[in-house]
Amino acid sequence: MKQSSAVQPLLLIIAGALWFLKSMGWFPQTATLIALTLTATGVLLPVLEGINKHSVVAAPMLVYAGAAVFAYHHWHWHDPRPLIALGMVLCGCLMLAARSPAIAPRRPPELPPPDNKDTET
Repeated sequence: MKQSSAVQPLLLIIAGALWFLKSMGWFPQTATLIALTLTATGVLLPVLEGINKHSVVAAPMLVYAGAAVFAYHHWHWHDPRPLIALGMVLCGCLMLAARSPAIAPRRPPELPPPDNKDTET
């Protein structure tokens, strides 16, 4: 028996949950959603990809970006330049740390085995 895709039920669940939150007045502000999405992505990246040269830089930067968006919008910072400058310093430090030979390089994605069907007859 062919198993169907889970995309349609997941989309229905997500759309229904968002609609429910909006109708109850519990839907968070857009800036909060962006901050949460960036932070969650930064936390999930090393879990899904493992610790490697890419995730050592990208994951903390995503978490920092989420925190910076939250700080800028919820603490009413009028000037984003200090947050951007601090992010640049953090990114540079992470890039230097990623050069360490103790951190594994990023593995290339696994390719499916080649098709051995003869196209010519």
